[in-house]
Amino acid sequence: MGIFKAYDIRGKVPSELNPELARKIGSAFAKLLSARRLIVGQDMRTHSPAIAEAVIEGIRDTGCDVTSIGLASTPMAYFAIGSNYCDGGLNVTASHNPGEYNGMKLCGRGATPISAANGILDIERMVGGDLGLKKQIMRGRLDPVDTLDRFADHVAKFSHVRQPISVAIDAANGMAGYTLPPILDRLPKIRATTMLMEPDGTFPNHEANPLKEANLAPVKQLVIGSNSALGVSFDGDADRVGFVDERGRTVGNDLMTALFAREILMERGRAAVVYDLRSSWVVREEIEKAGGIPIRDRVGHSFIKATMRANDAVFGGELSGHYYFKDNYTCDSGEIAMITALNLLGNTSRPLSKMAAELRRYFGTGEINFEVEDKDAAIAMLKEQFADGRQDELDGITVEYGNLGERAWWWFNVRPSNTESLLRLNLEASEPKLRDQQRAALVALLGEPRG
Repeated sequence: MGIFKAYDIRGKVPSELNPELARKIGSAFAKLLSARRLIVGQDMRTHSPAIAEAVIEGIRDTGCDVTSIGLASTPMAYFAIGSNYCDGGLNVTASHNPGEYNGMKLCGRGATPISAANGILDIERMVGGDLGLKKQIMRGRLDPVDTLDRFADHVAKFSHVRQPISVAIDAANGMAGYTLPPILDRLPKIRATTMLMEPDGTFPNHEANPLKEANLAPVKQLVIGSNSALGVSFDGDADRVGFVDERGRTVGNDLMTALFAREILMERGRAAVVYDLRSSWVVREEIEKAGGIPIRDRVGHSFIKATMRANDAVFGGELSGHYYFKDNYTCDSGEIAMITALNLLGNTSRPLSKMAAELRRYFGTGEINFEVEDKDAAIAMLKEQFADGRQDELDGITVEYGNLGERAWWWFNVRPSNTESLLRLNLEASEPKLRDQQRAALVALLGEPRG
């Protein structure tokens, strides 16, 4: 079944995912965890109530009790799972995907992620076989619980803004439109100008994916029109965000990781910070300058979270717009990321545009995609072609030439997509000319980029 992905379950409704299958997934999930109580939330998609109800019934079929939290952003579901006595839980959502999609993001106890490596493929096998449910088993209880106010209290505790600050917010008709109003009510120094706050699972205005530059156009207009210090655009389930400065210019998520790390390390003292290997070398540089311990990790929330837990890291950031916080059960939260950005700006007179400009010291290509039939063979070819560079295979292949502080250095990472027949290239250099030369060399080896 194609819906069982590396980090979640996701597919089109009803052709790939429907209530009948969702009920089986619920039973398999409960059996996987030998669960006695699980938490279930759902996003605002038109079919989420039916999918969530079916998942709940499947869980109850095993004798496991369910706490239903109803409408929830994915960070709100993580909070409910992490803060309550339970064996895990899930949120019914397809994140930023269009309205015809739905799916599930799953966690174990303490909001630890369930991925293909530790459960999703087992669920796929169980769903495809005999779940072995006993007809005479006592069905689990269903307890509806309203978690929104507790979640708003939790997020508001991350704020320590000392002076009034304005923010422009595009909720993209996603779950941020549900969770943000009670959060903002608790933060009187934050003056928010908002748009598309009505949750609508058909996404009638624009795709809820802040990684695509076109989807940031509305918040860019809003931040300038409202004279705000910051613009924030959320994805569909509010676990990812994109940021723009007061001039309406996009600030890359790796640069925001560097800025957040400085802010958090200033408060927490020396600690580990995890960042994904596609990030600019400026991230490592800024973490070290702030007295932190930079830890480079492979792409994916399950890897970042595991590395953070293993190293007691206070913060983690990904190029995809996921930001992870130790005090948030080591989970990602778009709502808390927004609060952290406001903390950064609300305690200084320096604008975000100036802070970001100081970090644009190096020259990257951004992510470039290549359609490659044999991804393993292509990576093996690159390993041979660039054998004179420093190499590692943490995620795909990374090759480095030179070091920070030298006049000429460059590096690249090529990694396989987890969902498509694509190789993804990220390259950075100390000079624009060197970047362009090495980009051309890699394109010559990998073929014409997609798109």
